[in-house]
Amino acid sequence: MMRRTLFSLFRSSSSSSSSSSPFSTTSKVNIFDRQLKRNQRDRAAWLMPQNDPLLHTVADNLLDRLQDVKKTFPSALCLGGSLQAITRSLRTRDAIQKLIVMDASYDMVQRCQNDYHASNNPDNTETMFVVGDEEFLPIKENSVDLVISCLGLHWTNDLPGAMIQSMLALKPDGLFLAAILGGETLKELRIACTVAQMEREGGISPRISPLAQVRDAGNLLTRAGFNLPGVDVDEYTVKYESALELIEHLRAMGETNALSQMNTMLKRDTALATAAIYDSMFASEDGTVPATFQVIYMTGWKEHSSQQKPKRRGSATVSFKDIQTQFGNQS
Repeated sequence: MMRRTLFSLFRSSSSSSSSSSPFSTTSKVNIFDRQLKRNQRDRAAWLMPQNDPLLHTVADNLLDRLQDVKKTFPSALCLGGSLQAITRSLRTRDAIQKLIVMDASYDMVQRCQNDYHASNNPDNTETMFVVGDEEFLPIKENSVDLVISCLGLHWTNDLPGAMIQSMLALKPDGLFLAAILGGETLKELRIACTVAQMEREGGISPRISPLAQVRDAGNLLTRAGFNLPGVDVDEYTVKYESALELIEHLRAMGETNALSQMNTMLKRDTALATAAIYDSMFASEDGTVPATFQVIYMTGWKEHSSQQKPKRRGSATVSFKDIQTQFGNQS
């Protein structure tokens, strides 16, 4: 019964891309190797700890935005990223009646499904687990009330296109919630790696993926067609025993580099130099090394007649000059 209910949310094969691959994309520039990223997430599915403080903090902060909204969201789509943290938090919220959990990694979807069935907190939420790619969203238009992506969309080659597809999947007055890593993420590691490469190799090559800047987030929401866009930023500092422990954490999260043009072999002496420079430049008094994770939170609504709209241009009844005069007299 559950399968029959949710199947109508998915696009039929006749409406999909003409490409035979389910992971095809219309992006002309492939910054990231999507197959490599799927492989990394397959590995992360079994390396990721049951309770990762960073991932759960970001997931909880993202879902806290639902508390500021009075309406309910009976059907929700959860895309990639921190799937386990998001689905666990969602199970404590009674408003969600139907949930689709989707990831490009089969192993990640399987891990989430296993966790769901092993949960000691059974609920009445109809849940479907789907293998699919954010770059080609297999969801019918106007079919879900809520789309959530927690730390996943920053790996797409066509971020505006992925957000447009999310907007189309939403019903009118549906809500889009997303958290992506921002450009200040791992700034310490970027500096240490650059210095090490200059010293050992006489030049630099990209080792850490490019990430969106805060100033771009609002434009992305507007370009995707969302109304009432909202953007805010948090920075989290995580302390590690060493730079190598940081790398292991990134690997367990599935957040290691996936650049298409990346030189895959990092020389051993360069890697050791990076760790040494990281420690010498950023180590704290207690011997730990910090790593910065900048998270950009984005919210946007699909257009609906009930939403607030800006007044017609030229309809103002008070001029800025009058306002300035009034407040100037009060001072």
